[in-house]
Amino acid sequence: MKLIKRIFSVISIGICIPTMYSQTVIPWYTSSDQTKLLQQQSSLSFSVNNTTANATVTVDPTTMYQTMDGFGFCLTEGSAEVISSMTLAQQTTLLNELFSKTSGLGISVLRISIGASDLSSSDYSYNETSGDVNMTNFSLAGPDLNYLIPVLKTVLSINPDIKILATPWSAPRWMKTNSSWIGGSLNTAYYAAYAKYFVKYIDAMKAQGINIWAITPQNEPENPNNNPSMSMTAAEEVSFINNNLGPSLATAGYGSVKIIGFDHNCDNATYPIYVCNNSLYVDGAAFHLYAGAISTMTTVKNATSKNVYFTEQYTASTGSFSGDFAWHMQNVVIGSATNWGKTIIEWNLANNSNIGPYTSGGCSTCLGAITINNSTTYTRNVSYYIIGQISKFVKSGATRIGATVSGTSLMATAFQNPDGTIAVLAYNSKSSSQTLKVLVGLQSFVATVPANTAATFVWSTISNAIPSVALNQISLSPNPGNSFVKLKQSDLNEKYKSVSFYTTSGSLALNQLVPDNETETLLNTASLAPSVYLVKVLSDNHQYYTRFIKQ
Repeated sequence: MKLIKRIFSVISIGICIPTMYSQTVIPWYTSSDQTKLLQQQSSLSFSVNNTTANATVTVDPTTMYQTMDGFGFCLTEGSAEVISSMTLAQQTTLLNELFSKTSGLGISVLRISIGASDLSSSDYSYNETSGDVNMTNFSLAGPDLNYLIPVLKTVLSINPDIKILATPWSAPRWMKTNSSWIGGSLNTAYYAAYAKYFVKYIDAMKAQGINIWAITPQNEPENPNNNPSMSMTAAEEVSFINNNLGPSLATAGYGSVKIIGFDHNCDNATYPIYVCNNSLYVDGAAFHLYAGAISTMTTVKNATSKNVYFTEQYTASTGSFSGDFAWHMQNVVIGSATNWGKTIIEWNLANNSNIGPYTSGGCSTCLGAITINNSTTYTRNVSYYIIGQISKFVKSGATRIGATVSGTSLMATAFQNPDGTIAVLAYNSKSSSQTLKVLVGLQSFVATVPANTAATFVWSTISNAIPSVALNQISLSPNPGNSFVKLKQSDLNEKYKSVSFYTTSGSLALNQLVPDNETETLLNTASLAPSVYLVKVLSDNHQYYTRFIKQ
C-alpha cells in the first residue's frame, strides 16, 4: 500500500448485501402527447443486474467526451421587449423559472444578437454614422439599452455564471457592399473598422456588467435573404478573423473571448473545416440544422480537432408539439450532444401573442419557448420542454460520458455533473411504451418509458453510494513481503468461489479464485492503484458486496 507498505487488510464478509447502491434515482418525463411535461416520476433504486428490459443503456463514467458549456436559447431583442412588457413581479417570476439553478430550468447559456436580428422590432446597429471608422459615435442606446440589457442584468442576478454568446446578423449598412440591411458582404475597406466595432461592443457590454463569453463573426453567412443578413465566404471569414478581429480582441485584452466560426447549417462541412484549420484565433465552429445531418459536427471536429457548438434551431407556430418535440429531442438535443456539441441552443426565448416582434421579412412563424400573453400571464411552448429536459439536470461544466444503447427505437446520452451526479437522457421513439434498463457496472435499474417520451434519470455518484465497511470488520496485521487482503470465510458451510474488485465506475480491476477448503485466503492486491473498490465475493449460492479502500 502507498502509505503503510507492510500491512494487510482483513475483510470479513458475513452478510449478503443485495444492492451496492443505496442512492435514489429520480426520473423526469416529458411526453409528446403532453400528458407529462417535465413531470417527476416515482423514484427508482439500483439493484443487482439480473433483470431484462426492451432496451438497455450501459453507462460508463470512465469514458469521457466533451465538457458542456451550457443549454439555452437566443434572447433576441424582440424576446427581451415582450418580457419587458410584463409587470416587474411577473418578469421576476418568469426569469427565475427559466434561469434559477435550483428551482428553475437552469438555463446556462444565452445567444444574443450584436445589433438587430430578424426577431427584432426594427433594423438597427450601434453606429449609423457613415465613415466613422474610429467608432466615435458607437452607442448601445436604443432597443438594446431599453430592453435587452435590463433583462440580461436580471438574468445575471439570478445566475451570475451564465455564458453569453454574441452574434451579428449584419454589419452597419455603410460598411457593406450593397448599403442594405439585406444581403451584401463586408466591404474590405471596413474590415478594420468592423473589428473595432466588435471591440467597442464588448467594451460597452462590460461597462453594463455583462461579460461576453464568445462571439461568432456572422450569423448564417451563406444566407443573404434574411432581414437583416450579410454574406461572408469562408475565405472572407478567415481573412477578417486573422487580420482584424483576432488581433483587435487580443490587443484590447479580450483574447479570452472565444471566436467561433461558421454558425450555419450542417449541410456544409467544407466551410467550417477551412475556417478552423486556417486560423489560430478560432476556437471551433457553430452549427444550425435547417439542412444537412447532425453528424457533420463530428466530421468537422475530427477534421480540425477543434470544438463544435450547436447554436440555433427554431420551432414553428405552424408545427405540432408532438412532431417538434420528437424531432428536436432526437436531432438537436441528443444528436448534437453525441456529436460533440458543447452548447445546445434553441432559437428565440419569447414572443408575443402575434408570434412577434420581427423585422419586415423576418421570421413570422418562429415560436418562442414562452409566449407572453399579456402583462401577467405566459404560456410555455414546446422548446421550453426541449431544453428543459436537459438544462434542468445537466449543468455547465458537466462531462458527457459513455452511454451505449442496445435495443430499438431508443436514443440516449449521459453526463456527469461537476458535483458528481449523473444524468441519463433517453428518448423512446416507439408508438408504445417500453422498458428501459440503465446499467452501471454490476448494478442497474429498470424504468417503463411511455411512447414518444423523453426521460431524464438523475442519481448521485456511484462512489458515494458504495456501502461502508464497519470498523470491526477490518483489522491490520504485519506483512513484510507485499500488499495483501486477507479474506476470512465466516460461514464454513458456504464455500467462496471467487473475489472480484471493481472500480467505482464498474470496471473489473482484479479477479482471483478462492481455493477449496480454505477458511482464510490471502489476495495479492499490489496491482491495484490507490482508490475505492467494490468487492464482490461469489459463493455457491450468493453474491456478497463490501467496500475496500486502498490507500
